[in-house]
Amino acid sequence: MNSSQAKDRITKLRTIIEEHRYKYHVQDQPELDDDAYDSLKAELASLEAEYPDLDSPTSPTHRVGGEPLEAFQRVEHTVRQYSFDNIFGASELFDWDEKIARFVSKTDIDTDEITYIAELKIDGLKVVLTYESGHLVQAATRGDGQAGENVTSNIKTISAIPLQLPHDVDVIIGGEVWLPKQEFARINNDRRQAGEPEFANPRNAAAGSIRQLDPAVAASRHLDFFAYDIESIDTRDTDLDAPDTQQAELQLLSTLHFRVNPDHVHCNGIDCIQKFYDEWIEKRTDVGYGVDGVVIKLNDKGLQEELGYTASAPRFAVAYKFPAETTTTQIQDITLQVGRTGAITPVAHFKPVLLDGSTVSRATLHNEDEINRLDVRVGDTVIIKKAGDIIPQVVEVLTDLRDGSEDKFVFPRQLDACGGDGTIVRPDGEAKHRCKEVGDRQRHEVFYHFVSKGCFDIDGMGPKIIDQLLEHDLVTEFADIFKLNKEEITELPRMAEKSADNLLDAVEASREVTLPRFLHGLSIGFVGSETARLIAQHFGSITDIRQADREDLIAIDGVGDTVAESVQDFFAAEDNQTVVDHLLDEVEITQRKSSDVSDKLSGKTFVFTGSLDGFSRTEAKEAVHARGGKVSSSVSTNTDYVVVGESPGSKKDQAKELEVSILSESDFNKMIS
Repeated sequence: MNSSQAKDRITKLRTIIEEHRYKYHVQDQPELDDDAYDSLKAELASLEAEYPDLDSPTSPTHRVGGEPLEAFQRVEHTVRQYSFDNIFGASELFDWDEKIARFVSKTDIDTDEITYIAELKIDGLKVVLTYESGHLVQAATRGDGQAGENVTSNIKTISAIPLQLPHDVDVIIGGEVWLPKQEFARINNDRRQAGEPEFANPRNAAAGSIRQLDPAVAASRHLDFFAYDIESIDTRDTDLDAPDTQQAELQLLSTLHFRVNPDHVHCNGIDCIQKFYDEWIEKRTDVGYGVDGVVIKLNDKGLQEELGYTASAPRFAVAYKFPAETTTTQIQDITLQVGRTGAITPVAHFKPVLLDGSTVSRATLHNEDEINRLDVRVGDTVIIKKAGDIIPQVVEVLTDLRDGSEDKFVFPRQLDACGGDGTIVRPDGEAKHRCKEVGDRQRHEVFYHFVSKGCFDIDGMGPKIIDQLLEHDLVTEFADIFKLNKEEITELPRMAEKSADNLLDAVEASREVTLPRFLHGLSIGFVGSETARLIAQHFGSITDIRQADREDLIAIDGVGDTVAESVQDFFAAEDNQTVVDHLLDEVEITQRKSSDVSDKLSGKTFVFTGSLDGFSRTEAKEAVHARGGKVSSSVSTNTDYVVVGESPGSKKDQAKELEVSILSESDFNKMIS
């Protein structure tokens, strides 16, 4: 990117950030997720750092909050208000700690060690409280940092905020107004029933409540408050001492009868901070308020004062944000990915970004209709979101950032990855394009799937072995796997006799297979493991399934038109009939052992998220099925339990919001035992 391109990009970023800043901070009508907004600001800050001559004192990176509404009295802040700079990840924490050490080394303050206070970053609305002789005289929003809105009447409705302190001090307090999650759900339910638009999140609802002209409305919302900062204090004739550390400041706030969040820790180094941060990534949904990160402050108030502030943020503190579930990036290319059944999926490739704790560089675009709906083009700036535990997806295009160089994507008529002449088609009634003929790549994928854990589960026969078997023409259809002999296998590259023996033993052990696994292994379009289980459970035998017509299949709860037609078409094809006949000559379809079957989970629906120690995902699902239960891929009001393993995705948060029972792996073990 040259200077001219950077200037254009910076101008567009400033325009869109300012637009959404106004909607978020002034109108309380956010249209962007907080993480996506932060991502745009981070990109702008990066460009301004790379091209300092293009920086401007009026840039959104140099301002705080929003202008006060005209409906409220404008009040000047006695103490300038700032926002925190953000860091993401352990490496940025390390860099910030080193920068603090460099700053401290340049001061005249003699200190043996640098210590920090790590506090939870509450996702609410900051307010500034002014007390004179212990009496609350004013409450104001942060506003633009210089001035805010006088919201004293509404603040007085919050029980957690004292109207009179137990000591006659003059003090200015900073803290966060927040809305309990249960109250947020109740308010949105009331608004939904009244036909009013719902609040986007608890922070938005808290802001909307504080900025009501009628204090009775604010009082009805049951807001809460945490105090976290003494911005100035005159202890007057009391026996109180002005705090000399952040830790003492929190203690003094409690003494003054303010509610202080109990979850903070005094740390001697960044290892302690990182541990606290990691713990709260896991626990953040367990509390009744929103938490979006950890605020880290130098403990020594003298050092805080010495380090001071930049134009917009304190140097002595930083916000360590939790992994974003949404962010922005630029599309660099759109490619087509062909699955084992010949289904074609467009995939967006973009500049690598950190999303939900991992670096991602591609996202599914699903199909042609989705591309047209989003109007996504190569070169677009987009918002991407982690959808549960699966590949990220593009959710919105920021069209205001287009410069005219973006390219529309058009599906081609042919694709090298397909078979025959590469022709691709879009069957009537389907959203996806498909290869007219399955190609060599799909042929390999079909065999990978057949031997996988969820199907015939042939241990040791991974993609590399399958590739060799196909390339040497040792297998052409599924049944050939069960006809392999040791002499043929040992002729494969790098295949020792012992390895050949182990592989043949695994093949032999897989000759007995349950009907759902057999059906799933055939790579029938739209038939995954759960659908295969439903069909197998309904018909009971492969013979009945092969003879089923469309009406028989649609009668199954969970099987629709598309699946029914796919199954019927598969078994109607002569070449597929031959493949199945040959396979049945080699394997035996068995019933699950009666000792493994019960109905203790009958009528219960489970969702799994995160990784389990004692089960693969397939084994966990089978444990539920064996006991009469169902497994779903998404959380809804029909879900009974969400089983949470390590590093769970957003399904855990969804379970919390919908008040679905959450089980640990240990709880799940007890339930199925």
